[in-house]
Amino acid sequence: MGRKSNYENGMYQQLMEIMGRLETVEKDSAQKIDTLNKRINVLENENLVLKQENQLLKEDNARLKSIINNDSSNTSLPPSADQKGGKPANTYNGRKKTERKEGGQKGHKGTTLTKAEIEEKINSGKCKHEIKTIGDTSGQKYITKYVVDLAVEPVITEIHIYADENGKYVIPEEYHSDVTYGANVKALAVYLYSEGVMSNDRIASFLNAASNGELELSEGSIYGFCKKLAQVSETSISNLETEMLNQKVVATDATTVTVNGKQNYIRNFSIKNTVVYHAMNSKSIEALKKIDFLKYYTGTLLHDHETALYHFGTDHAECNVHIIRYLRKNTEETGNTWSNKMITLLCEMNKKRKELLELGVSSFPTETLREYEEEYFSLLEKGTKENETTSHKYAKQDEKTLLNRMEKYSHNHLLFLHDFSVPFDDNISERDLRKAKNRQKMAGGFRKASGSEMYCSIMTVIETLKKRKMEIIKNLKKLFTGTPAIF
Repeated sequence: MGRKSNYENGMYQQLMEIMGRLETVEKDSAQKIDTLNKRINVLENENLVLKQENQLLKEDNARLKSIINNDSSNTSLPPSADQKGGKPANTYNGRKKTERKEGGQKGHKGTTLTKAEIEEKINSGKCKHEIKTIGDTSGQKYITKYVVDLAVEPVITEIHIYADENGKYVIPEEYHSDVTYGANVKALAVYLYSEGVMSNDRIASFLNAASNGELELSEGSIYGFCKKLAQVSETSISNLETEMLNQKVVATDATTVTVNGKQNYIRNFSIKNTVVYHAMNSKSIEALKKIDFLKYYTGTLLHDHETALYHFGTDHAECNVHIIRYLRKNTEETGNTWSNKMITLLCEMNKKRKELLELGVSSFPTETLREYEEEYFSLLEKGTKENETTSHKYAKQDEKTLLNRMEKYSHNHLLFLHDFSVPFDDNISERDLRKAKNRQKMAGGFRKASGSEMYCSIMTVIETLKKRKMEIIKNLKKLFTGTPAIF
């Protein structure tokens, strides 16, 4: 009995040891399983984060590609910002190649002066005429050749002012200083300031060299001439703006300039024979309200979708060249077809409109207008459906914004169809603003706001004179002598 009891006790103890070890193994296994489950959860969370980051990187990559591909052909960026093929700015030519040979084209009118034109100039009395002889003058026959040149020489005019019957000397305001500069020098200096995009010290240096050093102009003298012209032009500029108030359509645009290192703007208002420039510190509604012309203008403003301008005038037309750029960009980024078809439609509308204008027709038939508008909105509907499947987030958002804009402002984009006096684009204003853009690139900004305002006044006078094909130097001289150049 004793042996059996000892045996059973031994077996029981062994069983208990085995069960204890099993319990320990189970606990260890449970802990390991729990640890592995936690690790799996961490990895799953990390994988989810990585997927989200990957998606964000894809979308950001698409956004950056969109920015890199921006140029003057598909956005509002100027050609100077183009970096096609690694070329530096200003070297890219966006013109499409043709099959024509390089150089002058057949049928193109030349610009070489002819004898008939020179003889007309002589007869007009506007040019000094001198005769130089070569050979034996005793003969009756000779061959005529002409040399066109410019005489540049300093002239000093001595002014004698006598007392009146009361013994009082009445000195005109322009002669209050003992020595002053004449209207010729002032007009040339102002013209170089606007046209040559030259600094004041370089203008002084050039005119001093032209006079063999006799003028002795300073940088301050040039600034004084420009400031004076801006002052005496106020009446003429006011008259120009009054004339513009009677125009049915006026185009406007704005470009950035720097004033004392801060971003400012120059805005212009353009019609066929007139342009007026204004200096502005912003493009806000409050800044626009300070322009008297906008306060009283009741016609149609043509611009590049500046929503602040919708608070002025009575109607608005949008530049379709700008919208075509955005449509082209949309086609490049999304691959959708609606935007390219919309470009074709807009260009066809403009082409047919031009053909009717050449024939003396002033409007489209009602049925043609209806068909064009139906096709316009049909393409927008097609674009909305294609937008649903656009893959990249940023391209999809931009496309949706473009579609919404073209629908909301359809009247403004298609106004050129209904009113032939409204241009298809805002190119006239952009051309008039190019001088200001060039000045910013070449000469830099302005030190003070008054300098920007002075520049705008000078440009208003000179560019309007050009548009009206009026003699620039002659009319600038008139302004300096108290005679209005334009009115």
